[in-house]
Amino acid sequence: MLLELTISQLDIGPVSPDRAEELGQLGYIQWLGALPRMSEYRREAMRAYQMAQPFRRNSSAVAVFCDLLVASTQTPIQPLPLALPQPCRRGGAAARRAAI
Repeated sequence: MLLELTISQLDIGPVSPDRAEELGQLGYIQWLGALPRMSEYRREAMRAYQMAQPFRRNSSAVAVFCDLLVASTQTPIQPLPLALPQPCRRGGAAARRAAI
């Protein structure tokens, strides 16, 4: 269920490449944190990829999420480029009202 929520949160349409990286990485971290304790990672990652893949064409954030899922299952194991977003002002209430 959290996977569907994560995909819907990422499927917001076109965003800047930097914002897509931020959102895709945050989505991956959210998904990873919600995995059941004794689950098989590779199987869960491929299931998540299959569910998210249809949305990657319309959302660059979902595409980043999918790319991270695929990269995390590759061998040899490589560190993923994950980082928390830098704190910055995003416009607050005025930006939210302008988006409507």
